[in-house]
Amino acid sequence: MPDPQLQTVPIKQHERFSEGVKFLPVAFVVLIICGLYTIYINYHIWPLLSNEQRHGKAVEQCFLFNLVTFLLATCYIRALLMHPGTIPETGDDPHRDARPGLQASSKDMMGPTHETKRSGDRRHCKWCAKYKPDRSHHCRICRTCILKMDHHCPWIYNCVGFRNHKYFFLLVFYAAVDCHLIVWTMLETVKSSMASDTPFMWMFLVLFCWVLATLIGTVVSCFFTFHVWLMSKSMTTIEFCEKQSRSGYDEYMYDRGMIGNIMAVLGDYPLLWFLPLSAPSGDGLSFFEKDTSFSSLLPPVGDDMQPNHSLYQSTGNSTLMQR
Repeated sequence: MPDPQLQTVPIKQHERFSEGVKFLPVAFVVLIICGLYTIYINYHIWPLLSNEQRHGKAVEQCFLFNLVTFLLATCYIRALLMHPGTIPETGDDPHRDARPGLQASSKDMMGPTHETKRSGDRRHCKWCAKYKPDRSHHCRICRTCILKMDHHCPWIYNCVGFRNHKYFFLLVFYAAVDCHLIVWTMLETVKSSMASDTPFMWMFLVLFCWVLATLIGTVVSCFFTFHVWLMSKSMTTIEFCEKQSRSGYDEYMYDRGMIGNIMAVLGDYPLLWFLPLSAPSGDGLSFFEKDTSFSSLLPPVGDDMQPNHSLYQSTGNSTLMQR
């Protein structure tokens, strides 16, 4: 018998990037990046390169700026194109969904969940007609349930979720670094552009670039600091908003310790944390409880055995959800 809780008609799925008007924020971001890059190179780097005394300094700044901008562009493309992850369809996956027409016992195939409705029943999406794993939410803009949803970002025309959270986090980081590079390295250029014999257009573009980078850098730096704090608490933006009405943010059931929380966002290999490679392992369907810290998963001191990486990866095995 089908589960009566899920007797809803799922909405028709739509293809990603099917609404052209929602590309306007993306086009605006690309325009800003290209504009700042062009002005910085043409009105700051090239004049420095032509100066023999400052040639070495110009080369260093040019290399660093281009490297950061390349990483920024790569992270932006990956955050935009990478699907954040959604509830899988039925199949061999043990976390298969429970849609109308399937047996009610199919919800048990997803394993235990810790987030329930106030009635104690398992959460389900009335639009997708699927049982929802922990930390997943339905995005009405993307019209699908997103695994470990952080928020929907119109600037990347995508949700930030389990599979692209790292790329979004690094995107904000490199955007802040790029803006700070522009602000602090262009100070002398800004001062020299204020001379009376400087062409108006030259002075306008230099000041425009510096002021815009200052404003964006300040906002993005604050935003990045907020996301660093969220990562340290193993919390998403949605979960932060949900907990505002509760008492404090010090304890959270998905907290795996500082290192474990960083690995849950930036991946399992510290050497690749700041590169748009090696996304976090796991399936985005199951997570640790609060008392399962990263340190508790390591072998005792003096043990010759290597850490079992499969333990601290989200595998969906219900026996790993309990200590």
